[in-house]
Amino acid sequence: MSTEQSFDPELIEQTKQQIRMLVNEIAQLSRSDMAPAEFYTEFLTRVVSALAAIGGVVWTLADEGRLALQYQINLQQSGLRDNEEGQIQHSRLLSKVLRTGEALLVPPHSGPSEDESDATNPTDFLLVLGPLKTELEVVGVVEIFQRPEAGLSTQKGYLRFLLQMCDLAADFIKGHQLRHFSDRQVLWTQLEDFTRRVHATLDPWLTAYTIANEGRRLIECDRVSVAIRRGRKCRIEAVSGQDLFDKRSNTVRLLGELATRVVDSGETVWYTGDTSNLAPQVEDAVQDYVDESHTKMVAVLPLARPEPGEEEQDPDKPEEPEEPVGALIVERIEDSRIPETMFHRVSVVAQHSSVALANAMEHQDLFLMPLWRMLGKSKWLFHARTLPKTISISIAVVVLLAFLIFFPWDFNLHADGTLEPVLRSQIFARVDGDVDQIHVRHRQQVKAGDVLIELRSPTIAAQLEEVQGDLDMTREEIRSRERRRLQHRGPVDIKEEMQLAGEIATLKEKRTSLEAQEKILLEKTRNLTVTSPRDGTVTTWELEDLLRGRPVQRENVLLEVADITGPWQLEIMMPEDKMGYLVQAQKDFEKEDLEVSFTLATEPGKEYSGKIKEVRQSAEVMGEEGNVVLVKVEITDPAFDSQKLADLLPGAEVRAKVYCGKRSVGFVLLHDVIAFIQSRILFWF
Repeated sequence: MSTEQSFDPELIEQTKQQIRMLVNEIAQLSRSDMAPAEFYTEFLTRVVSALAAIGGVVWTLADEGRLALQYQINLQQSGLRDNEEGQIQHSRLLSKVLRTGEALLVPPHSGPSEDESDATNPTDFLLVLGPLKTELEVVGVVEIFQRPEAGLSTQKGYLRFLLQMCDLAADFIKGHQLRHFSDRQVLWTQLEDFTRRVHATLDPWLTAYTIANEGRRLIECDRVSVAIRRGRKCRIEAVSGQDLFDKRSNTVRLLGELATRVVDSGETVWYTGDTSNLAPQVEDAVQDYVDESHTKMVAVLPLARPEPGEEEQDPDKPEEPEEPVGALIVERIEDSRIPETMFHRVSVVAQHSSVALANAMEHQDLFLMPLWRMLGKSKWLFHARTLPKTISISIAVVVLLAFLIFFPWDFNLHADGTLEPVLRSQIFARVDGDVDQIHVRHRQQVKAGDVLIELRSPTIAAQLEEVQGDLDMTREEIRSRERRRLQHRGPVDIKEEMQLAGEIATLKEKRTSLEAQEKILLEKTRNLTVTSPRDGTVTTWELEDLLRGRPVQRENVLLEVADITGPWQLEIMMPEDKMGYLVQAQKDFEKEDLEVSFTLATEPGKEYSGKIKEVRQSAEVMGEEGNVVLVKVEITDPAFDSQKLADLLPGAEVRAKVYCGKRSVGFVLLHDVIAFIQSRILFWF
């Protein structure tokens, strides 16, 4: 049988079709814009499959002329990993391809030529080596591990096929380089714009705002935040896309804590879901923030001050690392993968942000910087055209200040209060009980001794009934014992006589005790009837709703009776923080009855006068007014006619002012501000 007849034509045609399909796929891959690592994986897989080879490797040129492995198939079968001398020989073989740019076929355990015995193939496979070339340089090598049994013509066919595939791969490399150069051009344009904007201001907040918003566009991420270090803590000052945000929110607070931990460590943190390589304190902060914000990727870069140049360094001063001024936080919310270009862009943004933020904070921390800035902006005031206006305004300001400082004005303390009758009584419950009957109503006239309210107490009634029953029984027993004594008028039995006398004495003591209890309970029963202690008017509102059927306890206020036809007084609630001025005025005038003027809420246009009669010696809390001191004022104005104003009810609102002498106009207008500065600002220094 001939050799030609030993092959199946259909099988050969199928193999060719598969190879053509693989070549077409490689050609399509070379025109795609996928990442190099992904391309080399798909490329080598198809080349090895088309050549029916054992395996292969794609080597690319890295930094400093070294070869970096991009992707491999069955490299371990070559035995190079366990053969150090073979690795050296193999490296020299690859270097020859890089240096010459020519493809090589190297049989097992041999070299490409006799004059280079150190560049040999240390493996048991036929090595097919093809260069990856652009117009300017060789950028890599494709290495195929092939079976060595094939004939020379077949081996040359392997080499020609690999060269064709390397040309397609070179097309991909050229396209990738063009896209890379184009991206770099766009990046440089964006970076130039970012640099110009971020260094345009020396205000720390504006600088942080610019870094966050412009940095997000440059980095192409979901969110960028900037934290500024104040003392030992970092606070979030800017978040991309937000002019204002709640600094007390959980998310912002946890992000600030994360920035603080990272800045303290001084190391950049890249989180993509794995925290095993982070410090424990940083790991906890990252987990807390991610649980709250649901972010997939977080990068935190400390922003350190730039190191001084050689000409700025002081040789006598020991070198100390500059503390970070803040942190740059980069986030991707939906995707944890980090694009290839992000590392470089984040690094560039961080470098420029460090310089801009450090300069802004150093400028802000200059002594009296707000004053110098204001003076610098006010130079236009002294130009020839504006100088007359400046002088006129300055004179007006000086005159106004002199008026505020030296011109005297009445100093009055203002306070709210109520109008109350002097003769009034609060009616208290004297015993515990339930309100049974109410005999009066609001604004009803009553006389002293009139019944106002009747209480009922089943407990007191039961106790009184029990005590009276015991008392009646005790009295009956005493009478029984005394009758027995009278019946024994004959010969006296001394023992029985003594026994009866003792029992009678005991019963009398019990009777005395029960009579005392009865007296107390009768008094309580009488106290269930509440009477008026004076003539007057019932001033309590809605007595029926307030008391009907409700239980009360001893000392509870039931109602109030006041003589509204008699004299009236003011009870004003002076804020505690103004009592110092009142006491000082009493000392200055050497009297306690300072003059008071007031107006009624019902007659706002009418002003009456009075004088302080009594000042309570303790403060109390009065609702929205806060701590106040009760001041009683006697009404001395003859125009205040209580008969005419009899329709007024106790508790009518008044607005009072206490005269405290003369003070400067500025003090009268700004005494509250002066007190606030003295107590809340100057006190702390």
